[in-house]
Amino acid sequence: MALGGGTWLFQNKKLPGAYINFVSKVRAKTDIADRGYGTMPLTLDWGPEGEVFTVGADDFQKYSMKYFGYDYTSDKLKGLRDLFKNLKTGYFYRINNNTAKAKCVIAAAKYGGIRGNDLTVVIAANVDDATKFDVTTYMAVDSSKTIVDKQAAVGGWDDTADNDYVTFIRTDAMTATAGTPLAGGTNGDAVSGIQYQEYLDKIEPYYFNTLGYVGTDTTIQDLFIQFTRRMRDAVGAKFQTVLYNKLGVDFEGVISIKNKVKDDGVSPAAAVYWVTGAESSCAINASCTNKTYDGEFTIDTTYKQSELEKAITDGMLIFHGVTDSVSGNVVGNVNILRDINTFTSFSKKKNEDFSANQVIRVLDQIAIDVARLFNKTYLGKEQNDPDGRVALWGDIVALHKEYQRVRAIQNFSPDDVPIPTQGESKESVLSEYQVQPTMCMEKLYMNVIVA
Repeated sequence: MALGGGTWLFQNKKLPGAYINFVSKVRAKTDIADRGYGTMPLTLDWGPEGEVFTVGADDFQKYSMKYFGYDYTSDKLKGLRDLFKNLKTGYFYRINNNTAKAKCVIAAAKYGGIRGNDLTVVIAANVDDATKFDVTTYMAVDSSKTIVDKQAAVGGWDDTADNDYVTFIRTDAMTATAGTPLAGGTNGDAVSGIQYQEYLDKIEPYYFNTLGYVGTDTTIQDLFIQFTRRMRDAVGAKFQTVLYNKLGVDFEGVISIKNKVKDDGVSPAAAVYWVTGAESSCAINASCTNKTYDGEFTIDTTYKQSELEKAITDGMLIFHGVTDSVSGNVVGNVNILRDINTFTSFSKKKNEDFSANQVIRVLDQIAIDVARLFNKTYLGKEQNDPDGRVALWGDIVALHKEYQRVRAIQNFSPDDVPIPTQGESKESVLSEYQVQPTMCMEKLYMNVIVA
């Protein structure tokens, strides 16, 4: 007869034998969420509809045609190139309303929109086997046909797969064609607030650092502001929204850009692309203050000193021209004056620190990381007793040591974090402590004594 064995919780086993538990040595957990995630609703000529789709920086360079309908160098993608100057991962949603797909007798565009009208399908006899065909899909690029998909030596429609651009209509037998263009694609009806609300409903579950709206419609801007307030204050989703020239918002979750873009045929709000990417990827130990705009638009920086000061007072993020004649740079760069948000109603409980985006990034990071830590490791898993609360304390301290190691906070000591206590109910935990975010240098005051 076998001896007893296995694991144990209480010392109440009946059989003789060895009962052994293997457990990890308790050590602090420091799982810090990454940055570089942004989201935007876009009005497009091509692309998925009714769903959020993900595009990474590498994917954008390699597969921009598949996702957005245009090659990477196209003027149509100038704003997205600005966005991906800094963005790592984008969550996009196409806003168009009731688009129509371009079609021909043998194929339909995969997505609705006018870009589908630039597709052509050619069916040619295979040079090596006259009983088979080569099926090639072309997209017009700079008035030239460019191959976007080719399937060689197919025996018929059953051997032909739909591709990233067209869905084949397999009603008639496959025959050779010189080239059949698609037509009838439209971008649909005028976009309204309903489409933007659909986007906000779809994007709500995602994790991202910034949301950008490249538009001037004040009603839509208000919709985004209210969404941001609700998500930050009621749901606990810590992100910032970037808008153009929206005054009086007075909320740390919204960044409003003062400058307009001067290029013809471009929205004056186009700087939102670059700022959304820059803010999303800015580390918690860094600031966008004095960051140089390296995008492709022409940003208006014709502001006097008094106008720059007023913009700061009004809570507006503003670009200004910077020259360095000593180094020979007389043309100048376009830099962010101060990395601030729209919060302006300072008080003793909520001072000017909350207008600095670097501070908000640190506080948001703490909120995100501690919430993830608690939800993954403690919620429903750890007893709310002194041992459990000490373990939680240790993990919170370990996180803050990491923040201090990268200089996101300063003057931190484990003694600053008291051991959490039981809250008003047996299942709740209360933790209260102070934290001091670090900020990059912005002002230099000197007294030089000449002896």
